Amino acid sequence: MNAAKPFDEMHAADGTIRTHYQPYSEWLGHTPRELIARKRKEADLAFHRVGITFNVYGADGGKERLIPFDLLPRIIPGDEWRTLEAGLRQRVRALNAFLADIYHGQEILRAGRIPADQVLDNAQFRPEMKGVHVPGGLYAMIAGIDLVRAAGADGKGDYYVLEDNLRVPSGVSYLLENRKMMMRLFPDLFSRYDVQPVEHYPDLLLETLRAVAPAGVLDPTAVLLTPGAFNSAYFEHSFLAQQMGIELVEGQDLFVEDDTVFMRTTQGPRRVDVIYRRLDDDFLDPEVFRADSMLGVPGLMSAYRAGRVTLANAVGTGVADDKSIYPYVPEMVRFYLGEEPILNNVPTWMLREPDDLAYTLAHLPELVVKEVHGAGGYGMLVGPAATKAEIEEFRQRILAAPEKYIAQPTLSLSTCPTFVDAGIAPRHIDLRPFVLSGGREIRMVPGGLTRVALKAGSLVVNSSQGGGTKDTWVVG
Repeated sequence: MNAAKPFDEMHAADGTIRTHYQPYSEWLGHTPRELIARKRKEADLAFHRVGITFNVYGADGGKERLIPFDLLPRIIPGDEWRTLEAGLRQRVRALNAFLADIYHGQEILRAGRIPADQVLDNAQFRPEMKGVHVPGGLYAMIAGIDLVRAAGADGKGDYYVLEDNLRVPSGVSYLLENRKMMMRLFPDLFSRYDVQPVEHYPDLLLETLRAVAPAGVLDPTAVLLTPGAFNSAYFEHSFLAQQMGIELVEGQDLFVEDDTVFMRTTQGPRRVDVIYRRLDDDFLDPEVFRADSMLGVPGLMSAYRAGRVTLANAVGTGVADDKSIYPYVPEMVRFYLGEEPILNNVPTWMLREPDDLAYTLAHLPELVVKEVHGAGGYGMLVGPAATKAEIEEFRQRILAAPEKYIAQPTLSLSTCPTFVDAGIAPRHIDLRPFVLSGGREIRMVPGGLTRVALKAGSLVVNSSQGGGTKDTWVVG
């Protein structure tokens, strides 16, 4: 894992253009930069008109922002994608098996393959889910798996899983809107490639939700439960509900009677069978979790435990995407599937372990340190980009509660040509494919959401930290 020189998605080490980028490079060479700049303004105006914005809590009084969209796509060859797809299917199968196990037999804990306290004392482990049977044994029907690419010893780019997002993974609306925008702005570019489609994602999502309805329900009613218009991802909630043709509801629109969930409509109560929920466990049911929650539905957990409604994703999935559990996912693959992992983790030091803590404290300027419950690029130290004062301040935070942190080497994420103010320049990227598990099938649209760090040298791609997005093309 070479952190010195990043893997360049478009250019080989000798400066030649990689085969799958050659038609694109030819097109770029004949396209005036003024035209690209004009198209970028056109895209920004269109995104504002549609309302593709997000809120950053605590920033500018919660002001809505446009997520920067880069017009230069990230291109993945078909054979490369097939390997990633197999690895993603394998990983999500293992994660679902782990969740089913820890809420029932806890075989992996009894076998000593994962320390029991790491799971049972985890804040995201929900004892309320012990013994609760969910349709098909599926807990994470929608998973967003974050992949990064680093230069390998052989000069090839090696993919690593950076993070598993199993609670309420977001960002798929940008994937869909980015593709729509690219096809509108550059139809001539698409004629040079066989770009695999992504626009059928809402259909796959709806099929997934309907496939996990409670047993015996032949024509299930699904809804999307949102915290409301002030949530940072509200655009995505309304977008997906509209695309699937299902109702977008808030907690006050639902009620529970006789362990059955109903939706208030102008024609009277209507039974709800599947809830695609976009709010965290803590806010789902004030009778079970946070009593002060105004966002959830009183009695929802009672209906859920009775098997009268399906929640996607299931309550308690957060324990499997916690950063303190992440290092054990390869072991889950071996334990439940009897296979070797296709996709590797980033090497990880767990600071609850004395040896790992000592190593990390001695190498803080070289490492990335993350809170195990952190998200969105917050609560982390990027050692090479931090000042001495920031490193020492973070050192004290680690010493005060080492169990709250993990550390990883500073991966030099792969770079992709990106249109910035100074022209076209390489910027670091990651990839979030969305994996759908319903019934017997695990499905996904080709590619995923490519996020890009727009600041020169930055490795933080999160939109809340100034990152942008690109269209992702799987070709060939």
